[in-house]
Amino acid sequence: MPKTATSRYDVAEHLRTPEEMAAYLEATLEEANGDAAFIAKALGDIARAKGMTQVARDAGLSRESLYKALSGERVPSFDTILKIVAALGLKLHAEVR
Repeated sequence: MPKTATSRYDVAEHLRTPEEMAAYLEATLEEANGDAAFIAKALGDIARAKGMTQVARDAGLSRESLYKALSGERVPSFDTILKIVAALGLKLHAEVR
């Protein structure tokens, strides 16, 4: 029986347009159940798709700080999240459930 070769899936490779990025963030917000680190990780996926260096520059953060904030291992401050969302060209909105 031949062995099946597998490769690691990276969602950032599939986020090509601003609309895809916005849809991914929207789905993440719906599925997060209050898990801020999960949302930060999704923002990291979007930032990698756009280019971490440019996102860091636009957010006024160092690349290292951006990587740490969006690693999913910690919860970044809301101020940092707002800077990153703006740098990604996205906006947050609210609606009634």
